[in-house]
Amino acid sequence: MARRSVRVLREILVMTSPHAQPPSQPEEAAIALAGGRKPSWLKVPLPGGEGYAKLKHMTKELGLNTVCQSARCPNLGECWAGNLAGSATEEVGHGATMTIMVLGDECTRRCRFCAVKTVDKAAAPDPAEPAHVAEAVARLDLSYLVITSVDRDDLTDGGAGHYADCIRAIREKSPRTIVETLIPDYTGVNLRILMDAKPDVLSHNAETVPRLQRKMRDPRCSFERSTETLVEAKRLAPDSFTKSALMLGMGETHEEVLEAMQLLRDAGVDFLTLGQYLRPTPNHAPVREYVTPKAFDDLAKAGEAMGFSYVASGPLVRSSYRAAEFFAERLVRESRQNN
Repeated sequence: MARRSVRVLREILVMTSPHAQPPSQPEEAAIALAGGRKPSWLKVPLPGGEGYAKLKHMTKELGLNTVCQSARCPNLGECWAGNLAGSATEEVGHGATMTIMVLGDECTRRCRFCAVKTVDKAAAPDPAEPAHVAEAVARLDLSYLVITSVDRDDLTDGGAGHYADCIRAIREKSPRTIVETLIPDYTGVNLRILMDAKPDVLSHNAETVPRLQRKMRDPRCSFERSTETLVEAKRLAPDSFTKSALMLGMGETHEEVLEAMQLLRDAGVDFLTLGQYLRPTPNHAPVREYVTPKAFDDLAKAGEAMGFSYVASGPLVRSSYRAAEFFAERLVRESRQNN
């Protein structure tokens, strides 16, 4: 099952990502590292089309805080266009995916790769946000939604209760929408609060290999804490799917990436995404390497051998990635039908 899953995902990636072509010149990565242009495989077409235009207008009208726009995701046009090959509908906007940020836009942690504003104490969560997000999701008619948030160490439950309220509100208005939660490193009672709301996919990103955790992430984060979150989520909801992500190009070795992948698989992670780290501003950690498409493809094959249900691996892949979510959606809907 795992090998077939990864092969199918690779075919989807080829169909939907024409910009992710192999480089014509092997020395391009070296040029980029030397301070020159980025490799050609990191270039993407500008977003456009009817589906994209519709969602852009509606997100503005509804006042949604989307990571897709705020993080200037290179896959925004692909994800918002919808109607990925194999989608069951031709409706404009349906088949699209989106990542919505809740709990505000100020984070209580300071990771060296992240452009989100950091504070010691952020504004209180908006109690009307769950209902507002649910109404927006219903109007957007999304097939797959990712809800993420900043870290809120200033809240007693880390924001888990607010997260759970958002999931329940969405379920009430859009029962067919697949809901993935990309969460902070909740454990214990806080994780139970979140899992009791029954997200379809529980996602938490380990971000980088164990050796680089203290260098790249906030001191309160660790690879061990991240795997604890993922293991505990699976224990609390054995039938749920779990997901994680690693960014490459931060100075890790190939062997360290394989080790981190195996540790995540040992933690029961079903879905894994691997993508290129891109420096948000000159004040953030520098890119140490531009990993080639072939190297990403080799890692996808390694993940297949480890037993992941799918591995989305490529320079432009992000933790929320349309082609991967399309595949996850299929598995979740099959699971719903069987239960």
